[in-house]
Amino acid sequence: QVQLVESGGGLVQAGGSLRLSCTASGRTFSNVNMGWFRQAPGKDREFVATISASGGTRYYSDSVKGRFAISRDNAKNMVYLQMNSLKPEDTAVYYCAASLSPFIMAIATDYQYWGQGTQVTVSS
Repeated sequence: QVQLVESGGGLVQAGGSLRLSCTASGRTFSNVNMGWFRQAPGKDREFVATISASGGTRYYSDSVKGRFAISRDNAKNMVYLQMNSLKPEDTAVYYCAASLSPFIMAIATDYQYWGQGTQVTVSS
């Protein structure tokens, strides 16, 4: 079992920045690949970024590449999402997720554990 709690969401103007944090507990965190997803009202959950257990491999969706950065601190059981140059279309609930797959994955169904989500609202 892995328990995940996100924090750091809020309201920001377009062009601004936010850093989301996810605190993990339970299963050995350093063995688990982590990801961030988001879901806007009326839309499906969308992949944002993922990072391998060691932190050595990262993968981003095209919509956030170059603006967002995922990182992790295995000593603190934390994963982060630094979001820069935010746009109104980034508005969504952002979810932290953990995958037991040995490969980094970009599909929500490949993640077994999810946080409760944190709201990010970008005003124009």
